[in-house]
Amino acid sequence: MGTMKFEVPHNLPKDEVKKRVEQLLQYWGSKYGVKSDWQGEEGAKLAGKVMGINLDASFVITDKSISGEGTDPGMLLRNQAKTYIQKKFGAVLDPSKSLDQVKGNLD
Repeated sequence: MGTMKFEVPHNLPKDEVKKRVEQLLQYWGSKYGVKSDWQGEEGAKLAGKVMGINLDASFVITDKSISGEGTDPGMLLRNQAKTYIQKKFGAVLDPSKSLDQVKGNLD
């Protein structure tokens, strides 16, 4: 399989982005069993299966975005996968929501 790239913009401080992304990674871990491993302070690797699709991905937090790449699930599911990732990261990075609101709204 190939690689699918993604980028989600944000305008939050990097430490706040990391806290919010940690919530998302915990959610994916408890819901799908996805394992995450932080690579320093600004990025992580993910591995597992989501809805029957193998996931092997990594991302980096920059001052303006989260960018990464992961396993391309193929032509039929590519758009759904990319939309899902951008929706989930976008929801946790919404500056109008507090960290507590982010925690409660992951489903």
